[in-house]
Amino acid sequence: MDIQFVAQIDASADVVAFPVRKGAVETLGALLGAAAAQARFDGAAGTVAETAAIDDDRAKRLLLVGIGEGNVHDLERGGAALTAKLLTSGVASVAVNFASAGTSDADDVLAFALGAKLRGWRIDTYRTRLSDKAKPSLTTITIASPHGDLSARWAEASAVADGVALTQTLVAEPPNILYPESFVERCRHLADLGVELEVLDERQMKALGMGALLGVAQGSVRPPRLLAMRWNGGAAGAKPVVFIGKGVTFDTGGISLKPGPGMDMMKWDMGGAGAVAGAMKAIAGRKAKANVVGIVGLVENMPDGNAQRPGDIVTTMSGQTVEVLNTDAEGRLVLCDAITWAQKIYEPEVIVDLATLTGAMVISLGHEYAGMFANDEGLAAQLLDAGTASNDKLWRFPLSPAYDKLIDSGIADIKNIGPREGGSITAAQFLKRFVEDGVKWAHLDIAGMAWHDKDGPTYAKGATGYGVRLLDRLVADNFEG
Repeated sequence: MDIQFVAQIDASADVVAFPVRKGAVETLGALLGAAAAQARFDGAAGTVAETAAIDDDRAKRLLLVGIGEGNVHDLERGGAALTAKLLTSGVASVAVNFASAGTSDADDVLAFALGAKLRGWRIDTYRTRLSDKAKPSLTTITIASPHGDLSARWAEASAVADGVALTQTLVAEPPNILYPESFVERCRHLADLGVELEVLDERQMKALGMGALLGVAQGSVRPPRLLAMRWNGGAAGAKPVVFIGKGVTFDTGGISLKPGPGMDMMKWDMGGAGAVAGAMKAIAGRKAKANVVGIVGLVENMPDGNAQRPGDIVTTMSGQTVEVLNTDAEGRLVLCDAITWAQKIYEPEVIVDLATLTGAMVISLGHEYAGMFANDEGLAAQLLDAGTASNDKLWRFPLSPAYDKLIDSGIADIKNIGPREGGSITAAQFLKRFVEDGVKWAHLDIAGMAWHDKDGPTYAKGATGYGVRLLDRLVADNFEG
């Protein structure tokens, strides 16, 4: 989607959109006011009404786009609604007249533009019989803004949208196309942005003692990978912020096999890894003045004759032993070795991990919030603020030694699953055992957020891109010089 900014709309534009605040319909002219009245349009965020007009024997298509109260999320939703309305309409370009919005703030214009670009993502790779009417037609949005040249600021916002799109694509790809090795290849282009890539293969991980991660992978013909993506935009020698993502590219549950219905959706069990990759693209794309490392543990969890068994005991890179009681509680086994490796190599002060970790989190929060666990009040507050600002919302859950006894093993140091109650909390408590003293750490359980079965504010149903804007905002607000 090409988004341009101009001082005023070209008179030749035949499709024109007018952003309208809620309650400001009375400020529109007679024609647009009548169109609003007929459609019961009141400017609510994300609503669209339209009419037509004749100008010198030329028909013009006029759209009213609701931007609600005019806050940043309402503006993004308005931009997204415009794209959704026109994406496959046959219209190739639309001009947006921001004079109707009653705002003089460049941030408002940029928020509207960002929403418009975010909503333009689609994956049509495997659609061979799309009718012409179903194919995307909208390619250009031209926004008339009185704020001069917005290209530099838009380049930063656009880079974040590109990061979200990468995550959506990774999450949406089928598991025969996206697996550990191909995930790495999909991230190679980050090197062009200045990101340093390091890839560990199965042999290297075995030498490091990553028995937990490798145990998950041993049932698949697809070899595992650990990918580290490093962006050095901050002070030389300053410790990086580390993001770690669960990358189970397909999760059958292993020997603890999942039910067949819905198993196809386990292609998005790498949503945490996808979010980390997208965040690294966003951070590097806008040249963030911070040192950031993204690490993803990539495996496929399959049930063959060599697969890990319930009852197996594995030794993690940290030296702690884990009794594997359920092979479908595999994400924490991947993450614990990645967390240990990150601390050994980068000595970070801050780690945030993201994972589609537990179905219990979906039961708790549905598809409105991701769950957050943190061992540091300051980091928790920073993440909550970043979630509010980015609209990647978070809800904090407790950590407590009282839950530790639920995952104590009678034969090893720890077991990989506790009782049914408190399932998301015991998973977080498991990970906490691998975090070294003095390291600020947060665990984000995004099981309900990586994929939605209905349209959201800035995305169509399917892959949401959740987590990219959250992590980018966390860095921008707290870790840039």
